[in-house]
Amino acid sequence: MTLSKLPLRFVLLPGLLGLSVAATAQNNPNTITTAVPILTLSPDARSAALGEAGVAISPDANSSYYNAGKLGFVTHKYSVSPSYSPWLRGVTDDMGLAYLSGFAKLGQRSAISGSLMYFDLGTIQYRDENNTDKGDFNPKEYAVSVAYGQKLSDNFGVGVAARYIRSNLTGSSLGNDAKPGNAAAVDLGAYYTKDLTIGPSDYNLAFGAAIANIGNKITYTDPVQADFLPTNLKIGTAITRELDAYNKITLTVDANKLLVPTPYYFVGDSAGRGKEVTALIKSKNDEIRAKSIVGGIFGSFSDAPGGFSEELKEINLSAGMEYWYNDLLAARVGYFYENKDKGDRQYLSFGLGVRYQVFGVDGTYLVPNSRANPLSQTIRVSLHFNFNKFEEAFGPGNDTAPVN
Repeated sequence: MTLSKLPLRFVLLPGLLGLSVAATAQNNPNTITTAVPILTLSPDARSAALGEAGVAISPDANSSYYNAGKLGFVTHKYSVSPSYSPWLRGVTDDMGLAYLSGFAKLGQRSAISGSLMYFDLGTIQYRDENNTDKGDFNPKEYAVSVAYGQKLSDNFGVGVAARYIRSNLTGSSLGNDAKPGNAAAVDLGAYYTKDLTIGPSDYNLAFGAAIANIGNKITYTDPVQADFLPTNLKIGTAITRELDAYNKITLTVDANKLLVPTPYYFVGDSAGRGKEVTALIKSKNDEIRAKSIVGGIFGSFSDAPGGFSEELKEINLSAGMEYWYNDLLAARVGYFYENKDKGDRQYLSFGLGVRYQVFGVDGTYLVPNSRANPLSQTIRVSLHFNFNKFEEAFGPGNDTAPVN
């Protein structure tokens, strides 16, 4: 991959999530961009197959990424899950997203979790405006997290996670003023689950909510040019129906919104006002860049230049269906929707899963709406190692939520 000597965050970051059109941010100035956007993507195959829904589905080894509030409901004493996805396979062959997560049950009502996300952007050859070779560099980002979840009652739990993030997109190839970005962040999560019997059928109803990546801004060069982390609000629900002793099906829906400022753009007739409009846009965006973390979060609900209708466009929707046979074989399908003015990521996802004794494996394949979408051919694979069921570790008669 070859890049000219440009501000690298503007060259790389818009494409990391697989925008359908490379120039989306330029064609739609109301597209929201943040530092380390990879933090908003589902790193494991199960949720990726459900259209990236995960805040309310049954807990597993990857629960802390979506909602630390689920950790109090895990049904094994120990669990570990490595995941990997070759990234943007239709564009390059040396990028990849790796994720390792696991938990340990601390007692009947709590658990602690740890995870590592590692994003390798492959080898990039830098060239200046004269096409002079400026050397190679391997940009990379990673995030290390620890989380704790506590069940407050048989049906309700809360959790918190802390995260260290390092984003090294530049190395020394872009000059002495370029440096890696560092940040610390926290997540807050809540989870509610309830078993129900309606007529002859048994159901489980779950709700989840989480705010992820509340942390300091990241800067790669000038501190004045610091970028917000992808602070994200996730709200979702999942309902599981036991069809019979061997078959069950889960339907889940998540809504996600970035809690960061919307870039300012001029709404109205700018004929004959080019310099005035340009100066206004720069001034407004300088004000946005100077906002505090808390100000950015609360202001994100009402700062869209297009008003309330644009605020609604900033909500991404994830929906999925999961079928299990005898808690052994799983089939999944999902859909992810992002408004065309806010990035235009829209795709179907399909996945299969197997659980046998302590071992499990999940696989996912994405099918974007557009053949030109860089996300086409994206696959994701997760392994699961689950040790000691809850009853074996702590004795029978304990209330637990269903787990897959």
